[in-house]
Amino acid sequence: MNRKRDLLGLAELERGEIEHLLDSAGVFKAVLERPIPKVPTLRGQTVANLFFESSTRTRISFELAEKRLSADVVNFSAGGSSVSKGETLLDTARNVQAMQIDAIVIRHSSAGAPHFLARHLDAAVINAGDGAHEHPTQALLDLFTMREHKGRIAGLRVAIVGDIEHSRVARSNLWGLSKLGAEVTVCGPATLLPVEIERLGCRVTTRLEEAIEGVDVIMALRIQLERQRQGRLPSLREYARLYGLTRERVALAGSEVMIMHPGPINRGIEITQEVADGPFSVILEQVTHGVAVRMAALFRASGFDPGALGEGEAAEAEAGETEAAEGESKTEKTVEAAATPRAKLRAQAAVERLAHPLAAGVPGGRIHD
Repeated sequence: MNRKRDLLGLAELERGEIEHLLDSAGVFKAVLERPIPKVPTLRGQTVANLFFESSTRTRISFELAEKRLSADVVNFSAGGSSVSKGETLLDTARNVQAMQIDAIVIRHSSAGAPHFLARHLDAAVINAGDGAHEHPTQALLDLFTMREHKGRIAGLRVAIVGDIEHSRVARSNLWGLSKLGAEVTVCGPATLLPVEIERLGCRVTTRLEEAIEGVDVIMALRIQLERQRQGRLPSLREYARLYGLTRERVALAGSEVMIMHPGPINRGIEITQEVADGPFSVILEQVTHGVAVRMAALFRASGFDPGALGEGEAAEAEAGETEAAEGESKTEKTVEAAATPRAKLRAQAAVERLAHPLAAGVPGGRIHD
């Protein structure tokens, strides 16, 4: 088994591997902009999404990416599963793999859970977030968004602000940004800064104005509200006063700054509404790019060279668009030829039956037992 198919964290990746994933994401971004945003790359492969934590953006983004690649998708959530009866993580994953699963996307509250599965399973494993350890696809979509706007990563000055200690997003971004040559400053209350975080190649400060002055990118992190109850913060109001991104503070960074946030946003705490929805914000663009980046990660997990989405797939996708357009034209003509409303409904139903892949015998309409 070639474990290079796994995506467990950016700490394990070389600079060239990260760049290949970003290049591949660029190809898939172009695919998603087509009239029919789908390619047959993973047709016949099955991907299981194992989410042991709540998620909205990441889960939907992965599922959409899998479907855009024509994979069969199985969704799993801990609630209502055998996990509630005492089944272990490994037993759950082995049972899922026994159903001929090709790749597993996992989010878990325990750091190292994806690495544990990768050591015991033959299926490729993609980390969708493990505890406070890493969130590699979030960091990749952040890097991709920066590169799309700035044209480069090397030499960019990036400030990451907030709860650094408990943030898997911050750790993955620190690995990715440092490997690609960016200059990173982390900023937050002293109680939320890990000891010796500078060993990851960043500058550390507790003063927000010092952190963001003259930077190209400001990334605000979500304040996990439970930290306030643990005594890590005097109050959320105090955090907002000292570290919240306001229009006046953002002005210190200059007119070309990018405002980023991995979500979900606590408006009025990490960032004001006018900044989150303002002209410098690329927060929703990050979400959009997440689908393309996760398509690239799944493409890599399938065993393909990350930079090798070939002309064959592109040509097949374009042929599919043409065939679909021709089919729609024939459907419209058949239905319009019917004389009465009732006849039109019958004609429409007949066309839909014939268009069904199992009825028409279209390649790709295969049944998986």
